[in-house]
Amino acid sequence: MPNDILFAQAGTSTTESVALIVEQSPTAAELIKTGQFEELLDHFLTGSIDLLGKVVIALLIFYLGRWIIKQIVKVFKRMLNRRVDDIALRSFLMNIVNIALFATLIILIINIVGTKPVSLVALIGSIGLAVGLAVKDNLANFAGGVMLLFNKPFRGGDYIEAQSVAGTVQSVGILYTTLTTFDNKTVHIPNGPLSTGNIVNYSTQATRRVDLTISVDYGSDVELVKRLLLDIAEKHPQVLKDPEPLSRMVKMNDSSIDFVLRVWTLAGDYWPVTFDLNEQTYEALVSHGLNIPFPQMTIHMAKD
Repeated sequence: MPNDILFAQAGTSTTESVALIVEQSPTAAELIKTGQFEELLDHFLTGSIDLLGKVVIALLIFYLGRWIIKQIVKVFKRMLNRRVDDIALRSFLMNIVNIALFATLIILIINIVGTKPVSLVALIGSIGLAVGLAVKDNLANFAGGVMLLFNKPFRGGDYIEAQSVAGTVQSVGILYTTLTTFDNKTVHIPNGPLSTGNIVNYSTQATRRVDLTISVDYGSDVELVKRLLLDIAEKHPQVLKDPEPLSRMVKMNDSSIDFVLRVWTLAGDYWPVTFDLNEQTYEALVSHGLNIPFPQMTIHMAKD
């Protein structure tokens, strides 16, 4: 390269001179056109070595950074376990920390391997636009997860019913809330619809009311049925005395008269009490000769 190109003007700085050299350097097409294959090979080898060096440096930084991130996450997890009781909130914060740390690592690698700031901004903008278009529906899920953790309609371990699904809350993720149903199915509900829909939380109150509807034949002794139902409720050890159990006739159906039995129990005893009262009520009705009716129709035949 001619020396007069390096110092075309008096007082030219080294940086300006290097930039001038780059601008005056022939392109690969020009080298091929002029037959300068040795110089083309030299350019190729130099570029390949430079690229390989950057790849090696990037990999080393990535693995070192990943190890550091694991250590930071462990410390953060121990801190959350001591200070945050809600497992759903802990899982959400852990996801946020992991994403933030890895995003920082990627940006750091891009800067270290020599990407220009303008190119980096353009790259991040392009990636952001592409990701935004691809996961636009999931942005609502992310916002919904944030709203759930701020409003706290439930906590980890609560039994809830939402979006036609009932189960125990295992975690609140970045995009989905995970429930475990009674039959041990794992259900992932999107945070967006979950945060804007109705949520029934069965774990916030210490007690629950059990409502049973019992039907008997017309002509049955109303007071006898009421007394039988109250006796069953009062003898059950898990039925609370306050509020007192209630037994009343509530409706006259086409084929039956209906009674309601309402009792209160601890939230954790709801299902055992429900099953026990159903079984004991059936046995008591049968033993006292009270029939449990079924839908029936009476037909009168007209004579000629």
